[in-house]
Amino acid sequence: MKTLTVVIPALNEEQAIGDVIREIPIKELKGLGYNTEILVIDNGSKDKTPHIARSHGAQVIIQPVRGYGNAYKAGFANASGDIIATGDADMTYPFSILPSAIKMMESEQIDFINTDRLTNLNSEVMENSHIFGNKLLTLFTKYLFRWPFVDSQSGMWIFKRSIWQNLEVSSSGMPFSQELKIEAFVRGFKCAEIPIEYRVRVGEVKLSTVKDGIGNIKHLIRKRLTYGVRLSGNKLDVQSEKLFFTNFHEESSTVSE
Repeated sequence: MKTLTVVIPALNEEQAIGDVIREIPIKELKGLGYNTEILVIDNGSKDKTPHIARSHGAQVIIQPVRGYGNAYKAGFANASGDIIATGDADMTYPFSILPSAIKMMESEQIDFINTDRLTNLNSEVMENSHIFGNKLLTLFTKYLFRWPFVDSQSGMWIFKRSIWQNLEVSSSGMPFSQELKIEAFVRGFKCAEIPIEYRVRVGEVKLSTVKDGIGNIKHLIRKRLTYGVRLSGNKLDVQSEKLFFTNFHEESSTVSE
C-alpha cells in the first residue's frame, strides 16, 4: 500500500476542522491502494482545534512559529506519504476530489497538481476585492514566470513528496502558495491544474486583502530577480503552455462535479 498524507494548517478553526477531516474519503482512497495520514498543523490555536482534530483521527503537529508557510514546512517535514495533499481547515476546499486527482496523477504521470478556484467561482463565495486581487496576482505571475496556471493563490495542491526536496521555497507566510507553484513549474516538473468548487468559509476570515496582496507582489518581484536568466531553461514554450492549460482543464472538468 502507498500512503497519502493530507496536510492541513490550522489556527483557531474549531468550527470546521472536524467536518474537514470527515470529508477526506479514506475508504475510497484505500480502494485505490492508499492509506491516509492526516496531519493538522496547529499554528497557535487558542480554541479546541487540536483536541477536535485528534478526536477525528488526525495527528496534530505543533508549529509555534506563526506563518502560513511555516505551518506547511512543518507539515511537509513530518509527512511520510508518497503523495502530499493540502487544503485549509475552514471547509473552503473539497477534499472529496482526492481520489479523482490521484487517478489523474497516476494515469498522466503528473508530479504536481494545482487547483483552480476561479474558473467556476460562485461570486457569492469570495468578495469582489479578493477576486480582483487573485486575478491580478495570477496575471502578474504569468507575466514574470511565463506559466499557464489560472489560480496562483489556491491553497489546495496534490504532489509527489519526492519533488519537495528539489524546490527552493523560502517564504514563511502567505507567498508560500505562489512560490511553491513557481518552483514546481520552473524546475521542470510535470504540472497540471484542475478546476474545483470553492466554498464559503466557516469561521473567522484571517486574510488581509491589501496587506497580503502587497506582500505577495513584493515576493514575486524578489523571486523573479533571483532567477535572472535561468528562466530561459524552462521546458515549456508558448505553444506547449497552451496545450498544457487547455488539455488539463478540459480533461479534469469532471473533478469539480
